[in-house]
This record gives sequence, C-alpha cells and structure tokens, in this order.
Amino acid sequence: QVQLVESGGGLVQAGGSLRLSCAASRGISSISVIDWYRQAPGKQRELVATITSVDNTHYADSVKGRFTISRDNAKNTVYLQMNSLKPEDTAVYYCRASRTGLYYWGQGTQVTVSS
Repeated sequence: QVQLVESGGGLVQAGGSLRLSCAASRGISSISVIDWYRQAPGKQRELVATITSVDNTHYADSVKGRFTISRDNAKNTVYLQMNSLKPEDTAVYYCRASRTGLYYWGQGTQVTVSS
C-alpha cells in the first residue's frame, strides 16, 4: 500500500509559478514510477510528467520547457515545478505511484490560472 498526498495548488495569474508536492507514505526509492496527471473540467485525465526510480523523466508536449518533475527520496516526496503557467493549465493535479504492478492515486490538488 502507498498513500499519496498532494499539496501546493492554488490560484495564480498567467505567467506565474507554483510547486506541487506529492508526499508518499513509504520510501519512494521502492516505487518504480511516479507520475503527475491532471484533469480539467469536462476533459479526460492526461499525463503531465513522469519520473522513474533512476530519475528518467518524461513530459507531455504541452508542458515541456515549463514544468520540471523531481524527487527527494529522503523526504519521500515528488515535486512538480510549474513555471510560465497558462490558463489552459487549470486543472486538478494528481500524482500516481506504480509499484509491483499496482497503481496508487492521491486525492488531487486544484490549480487555477487566471488570465
């Protein structure tokens, strides 16, 4: 079992920055992949960024160059640094952990970008 708690969302103006955190209940060094997803109203949930246990990263084209995913194994936390935010980044952001073939989701954190 892995419990995930996201934090750091909020309201920001276009062009601003936010850093999301995903705190895990167990050592993230044992978690093979951690993803950030987002879901905007009326839209499907989409993959935003991925980080593996060996720090390989992947980003959706829509956020490349603006978002950075990172992990701090000592704090059991994965971060999503979001810069140059746009109104279309408005969504609920979720982290997901993949471990031993199972997936675990957090409850999400709301990000709202005003124009």
